Amino acid sequence: MATPKRIMVVVDPTAKDHPAVGRAAWLATKMGASLHLSVCDYIQYTAGENMFFDVGVLEATRNDLLKAQEGRLEELAAPLRSQGLEVSVEAHWDYPLHEGILREIEANEPDLVVKDTHYHSAIKRSVFSNTDWNLMRKCPVPLLLVKPIQFGDRISIVAAVDPVHEHDKPARLDHKILDTAQALGALTGGDVHVIHAFDPAGRYVMSAGSMGMAPAIPIEDLVGSLRTQHVEAVDRLMGDYSTISRENIHLLEGEPRELIVDRAATLNADIVILGAVSRGALKRFVMGSTAEQVLDRIPCDLLIVKPDK
Repeated sequence: MATPKRIMVVVDPTAKDHPAVGRAAWLATKMGASLHLSVCDYIQYTAGENMFFDVGVLEATRNDLLKAQEGRLEELAAPLRSQGLEVSVEAHWDYPLHEGILREIEANEPDLVVKDTHYHSAIKRSVFSNTDWNLMRKCPVPLLLVKPIQFGDRISIVAAVDPVHEHDKPARLDHKILDTAQALGALTGGDVHVIHAFDPAGRYVMSAGSMGMAPAIPIEDLVGSLRTQHVEAVDRLMGDYSTISRENIHLLEGEPRELIVDRAATLNADIVILGAVSRGALKRFVMGSTAEQVLDRIPCDLLIVKPDK
């Protein structure tokens, strides 16, 4: 992973606290990067959609709102500049939020995007337009979703890989995840752990042929063979990463989404790195995404990387 030189921070105009700003500043100090603080705002009543309002008055009102947002961004930027960081700010008017953020990313060409993330209710989880999930799918650069936690002096970085590619990921994506984890560990002095989880349940059902038949292969043999396959795949993948201790490689048996969350908590992870692949809407609805399903439950920051184009 090339060291980011320009970090864009998506600032929530409605929030009082901004963990993403602090996390981005910490990273910028480690990486020698500049910061760009960005607010994307939109208020329906000043959008000009009502014919009874004067267009000139609405435009002036929007400009005043954006100036106020830029003033708030300048307040956030001032202490960072006093620390020697290069910080720019910008407030823009756009809707829907995730599309506005994506347009801002395209215009500014950052190497990394950092954003606060909050718990999403069951209702919000059913809405496809959720901002965080849309950014996970569509953000063209690595995306760090920040939780309101404090890092210790030595952070714990967890990279989740899938070398057997059971979840239809490009093979190169695992290397990108590990390269990112290794680079981040070197820059921050953090410990790097690698997780690979596999679930034998699906293979067991396939072996049975149908739910009413006994499996063609004894379950002990089936699970043993599957475990060997995954051990060999992990060994091949990690052959290029000798700096990562074997003790920090975790091969887990069970449902990956559950195990990633549990092991992140056990390892006191500060950052979990996951890969994400854009899929069609129907396939996404049926299958979901590991990153999307762990976002609300993971106890730490989530760094999403995408395969190279």
